[in-house]
Amino acid sequence: MIVRAEIDINAPSEVVWRVFSSLEEWGQWNTACDSCRLTAGERLEPGACLTFVVKPFVFPVRVAPRVVSCDPGREVVWEGGRWGIHAVHRWRFSARPGGVRLESTETFGGPLMQAARLLGLQRRLHALTERMLAQIRAQSEACASG
Repeated sequence: MIVRAEIDINAPSEVVWRVFSSLEEWGQWNTACDSCRLTAGERLEPGACLTFVVKPFVFPVRVAPRVVSCDPGREVVWEGGRWGIHAVHRWRFSARPGGVRLESTETFGGPLMQAARLLGLQRRLHALTERMLAQIRAQSEACASG
């Protein structure tokens, strides 16, 4: 299963990267996931671990991925698993006139994917991703103008 979304952000790339990479500040503007923080490492870099809570259903799910690659301002990839589902999340930052295009691609696999599909997980995760992208845009644009 793949969940893909993108958004154009009217802010300089360094502002978008600062907003995105300041994980400890996500709680101030991000309602798509809660309690985000690094658990290993001091910044987004290969080997760093983070944790956050998403709520695709009624119950919250704590996710604890590990950063597998990071090219600041260009791309971040993290991966992890929970309850028989393995996920890889790739964030791509591309320069465009007037700002940045931010692309999010999550790839899911594992033995419980059939059950997850039946429960509508793809639709629910897509909605969370779109909400997060919109909030990254709003925060980045506010920081760029203020």
